This record gives sequence, C-alpha cells and structure tokens, in this order.
Amino acid sequence: MGRIYDATWGRVFSAIYDPLLKGTEEAGLRERRREVLSEARGRTIDIGAGTGANLGLFPLEAEVVMVEPDPHMTKRLRQKLAESGSKVELVEAGAEELPFEDSSFDTAVFTLVLCTVPDPRAALAEAARVLKPGGRLLFLEHVRAEDPGVARWQDRLETPWRVFADGCRCNRDTVANIEASPLTLDTVKRGELPKSPPITKPLAWGRATLAS
Repeated sequence: MGRIYDATWGRVFSAIYDPLLKGTEEAGLRERRREVLSEARGRTIDIGAGTGANLGLFPLEAEVVMVEPDPHMTKRLRQKLAESGSKVELVEAGAEELPFEDSSFDTAVFTLVLCTVPDPRAALAEAARVLKPGGRLLFLEHVRAEDPGVARWQDRLETPWRVFADGCRCNRDTVANIEASPLTLDTVKRGELPKSPPITKPLAWGRATLAS
C-alpha cells in the first residue's frame, strides 16, 4: 500500500484490528478457527499470523512457527507471545518469500490472509514448496461470493475496502487460486463470516494436500 500508508493508517489499523474483529470472533469465528486448526499436525507454519488470533487454538502436539511481515502486527503479536509464555516461534517474512528450506513443514495454515497478500498464487506456491510430500494446507478465508449480485458489489467496493482494510481484497476467488496451485483441494465448506459487512461475509474453509 506504500510507506506513507503503512506509517499512518497501517499503524492505526493494526491497533484497531483486534477490537474490530472481537464481535466476529465471539460470534463464531474463533470456534471455526479452532475447528480448522484441529487438523494441524507436526511442524506447522501459520502464514500471515497477524496479531495472533490463532494463538491457543492449535493442537498441543503441533510445533508452530508464526510468520508475519507487517511490523505493526508483529509488535502486537510479540507482546501476546510474551504475555502467554508461548513457545511459538515468530519469524518476520512475507508469504511470497518464506525463509525456510523445501519440504520443512507438515502443515501450512492461512486464516484470513489470502485476501491481503499482494500475490496469493505466489504465496500458495511458497506454501507448497515448504510442505513435505503429503503435507496439508489448512485454510479459512473470506472469498468471492458465489451469488453474482454480491460479487458485483465486491467488485465495485474493492478499492475503497482495500484502502480501509490495509490491502484486503474482498473479491478474491481464493478457492480458485488454491485449485490452480500445486496443491490438491481435498475439502471445502462454505458459510458466512459472522457480524461482518456483506462484501466480506462469504466464507470458505477446508484442506488441501501436496502430492506424496
């Protein structure tokens, strides 16, 4: 979005992000996160971890590495990690260039991230690269609406929403991007993001795997 944006509204947005999502999390999003993350196994990378909404929701046996590029989000995530005494590792990096070796994770996670990363296909390719053969990708994303009328409004409001929501594209067809990635889409379920604007209500979650 640009340096001036990041230093001004980007800083403010990171400060209000948790309060903005509080009602949505309490109305069902947090439990949906828990459901999706329950399938995490082994060494797990949480890509675009933000302020740490997924903390405390992974299975205890998962070895979690959180990756986040935004310095304002990372600052808040570090505070949460320190307060919780969590052993989660935090790495500052973008989704399109992960600083890890090939085939180094059993599970990769995207939750409300693929709407915002500048290049979602590159991010998915990177997730596939760092996954071991047979590894799984878990996702929970608001997506392009299947209803043509809602999708048209998503297209109309994409720019103002992106400016407000720190780069979020409300009209991204994330399921199609996963299908076009090196991963195989195993399951996808659809519903609604509770207590959210109509253009961000369409929700999809599920699992994809990397061929063995």
